[in-house]
Amino acid sequence: MAQPISGLSPLIGQSPAFLEVMEQASAVAPLDRPVLVIGERGTGKELIAQRLHYLSGRWARPMVALNCAALAETLIETELFGHEAGAFTGAVRRRVGRFERADGGTLFLDEIASAPLAVQEKILRVVEYGEFERVGAGAVQRCDVRLIAAANVDLPAAAAAGRFRHDLLDRLAFEVLHVPPLRARAGDIPLLADHFARAMASDLGWPGFPGFSAGAGAALLAHPWPGNVRELKNVVERAVFRWRQPRRPVAAVVLDPFASPYASAPTRIQAEPSRAPATMRPPDAAIDLPLSGDLDSAVRAFEAELLRQALAAARYNQRAAAASVGLAYHQFRNRLKKHGLIAGAASPPALNGGAEAERVFPPAS
Repeated sequence: MAQPISGLSPLIGQSPAFLEVMEQASAVAPLDRPVLVIGERGTGKELIAQRLHYLSGRWARPMVALNCAALAETLIETELFGHEAGAFTGAVRRRVGRFERADGGTLFLDEIASAPLAVQEKILRVVEYGEFERVGAGAVQRCDVRLIAAANVDLPAAAAAGRFRHDLLDRLAFEVLHVPPLRARAGDIPLLADHFARAMASDLGWPGFPGFSAGAGAALLAHPWPGNVRELKNVVERAVFRWRQPRRPVAAVVLDPFASPYASAPTRIQAEPSRAPATMRPPDAAIDLPLSGDLDSAVRAFEAELLRQALAAARYNQRAAAASVGLAYHQFRNRLKKHGLIAGAASPPALNGGAEAERVFPPAS
């Protein structure tokens, strides 16, 4: 797992894809060169930029950020380079831009593809020569800034289409870090969910976090997460907030909060069937999986145990068990074959019992 940096939101994960980009970031951080961070929305590009800054020799100097997509094109230039009093209507006093504020430190430009071509040209001049002019000024200003830029679009394709300057792209691409989407690091979902859930439980004053039930855990693992870690955080925090039984595993996860109850039922995952065999443990009991070691093996073990619980809760009716975990009958059968559980459907398989079975996502060791 990536080592935390004091004062920063932690970067959490131990999947190979996550550790690879962390290693790349740590290696390039000390070099005083531009870096491009590429990734989908919600993957943590700004956290990567912060890591690059605080592991560099500029860590004690300012880190200034600007989201280029959050401003109108007419405002980006003055926001970056500042302006003199009287430069345009409403400019009653001199304004210091982000480059000046970041002097000696790092400037992080998120969504850099949204910057107008004219502004891109001025950014290139700062990167190349360390100089710029405020809007409405004739004097050249100098600054010492390391530039880190981020994008969630294909910048080479944008350059080929004339929407991004080739020369700026060449200059920024000293190193390009590709932040993996959550679907490429599914083994990190238990770690992240546990982290976000514990923080939310603490905010709510719970005595502790009781974990997620098997069904809720399966829903988190099965979702494609188009919004990545940011979406996962919202889903987990919402699930904990809406749960009214702080001593029982969270068994309901709403993945789409915009689904109207008056049009169609929300996508709600309930892990508690109406009845369960008297000899089996309660269906809302969670699965105890280690968060260290071989992640692929842990995920396989989780899936196998979930299948066993679904079969037990459905009294070994495979169609009912398949429906309870949101799979088609043939999909469920294929999963059973994958884990060698077909023969076990004829008689109840042994399940882990005792206090260790009370959690799907245990705390990280």
